[in-house]
Amino acid sequence: MSDDSDLLASALSSVGEAEGRTAALRLRDGIASLVLDVGGLSDEARDGIERRIRTALIALPGVREVRIAMTADKVGRTIIAVGSGKGGVGKSTVAANLAVALARAGRRVGLVDADIYGPSLPRIMGNSDRPELKGKRIVPVDAFGVKMLSIGQLVEPGTALAWRGPMIASALGQLMDGDWDDRELMVVDLPPGTGDIQMSLIQKWKPAGAVIVSTPQDLALIDASRAIDLFRKMNVPLLGLVENMSGYACPHCGEVSDPFGAGGAEAAAKVMSIPFLGRIPLTLSIRRDSDAGVPPAAGTGPEAEAFAGIARRLLEFQFSA
Repeated sequence: MSDDSDLLASALSSVGEAEGRTAALRLRDGIASLVLDVGGLSDEARDGIERRIRTALIALPGVREVRIAMTADKVGRTIIAVGSGKGGVGKSTVAANLAVALARAGRRVGLVDADIYGPSLPRIMGNSDRPELKGKRIVPVDAFGVKMLSIGQLVEPGTALAWRGPMIASALGQLMDGDWDDRELMVVDLPPGTGDIQMSLIQKWKPAGAVIVSTPQDLALIDASRAIDLFRKMNVPLLGLVENMSGYACPHCGEVSDPFGAGGAEAAAKVMSIPFLGRIPLTLSIRRDSDAGVPPAAGTGPEAEAFAGIARRLLEFQFSA
C-alpha cells in the first residue's frame, strides 16, 4: 500500500461502517478515489456511509475532490406466485397468510397484490396506508412482519379501474420494482385466471414456483387445472396445491361437514403429479379475522398452524435467496 493510500485508509478509520467495504484507495492530482461495496445496505444507509466517507476524505490536505464507485451484489429474490383458475376460492387469504407464516418462520418476506382489478390484501393485512415514494420507487408498508404493496393502497376504495393491458403491465412493474430492500422471498397474489398479468409476471420476473389454490369441489378443480397448465407451459415449477375451505366444524355441536366436498384437491394433485401442500378449514374465525385485518397466521391455534404447515412445506424446497 502506498503512502497516499495509507493516508486515505487512516482517514476512513473514523468511518466505522466503512471497514471491510472499501478497496482500490488512490490519491492522485488532488483526487481521492475508491470502490465502496454497499451490498445489503438500504438506500438510506448507502447515502449515509457515502456522505461520511466524502466528509472524512475531503478534509485531508491536498484533497480537492472525492470520487466513489459503489458496487453491490443484487439481492436475490425468490418469487412465489399464488394463483387460481377462478375467483372465490380464497386465493388472496391464502397468499396473505402464507406470507405472514413465512415471515414468522424467519424469512424476509415481501407481499405483492397483483390482483389489479380486485385488490383485497390491504383489508386482509390491516394496512391501507398510502405508500411513500423514494426517488421513482414505491416504498412498501409494514404489516405483521411483511412488507406489502397493493394497487389498493394507491386508489380510492371502491374505484373501478378501467385499464387496458399496457396500463396493467405498468402498474405491475411499479409494484414489483418497488424499494423492497432486503426482502428475500416475494409472495405475489395473482388475479384469478390465466391472463395478461400472469404472462407479464412469468416473462419478466420469472417466478421460482407457483402455488395453486382451489376449493375441493370438481368445478373449482377443473379451473385450477387451467392455471396449472399455464405455469407448466411457461416452465414455472409447480410448488403445490392448497385445498382451501376444506371441512366446516359446526360452532354449536362440533360436527364436521364438507359443504364443498373433501379431499378433491389432494386427489387432483396426485393425478397431476404435483405436491399437495395442505388443507385450510372453512371457519368463521378465518373470515372474521380476515375482514378485521388480522390474518390468522399471525396468531395461534389450529388456523395459524394450518398456514404454518404449508409454509414449512414450501421451505423444504430450499430456496436459495
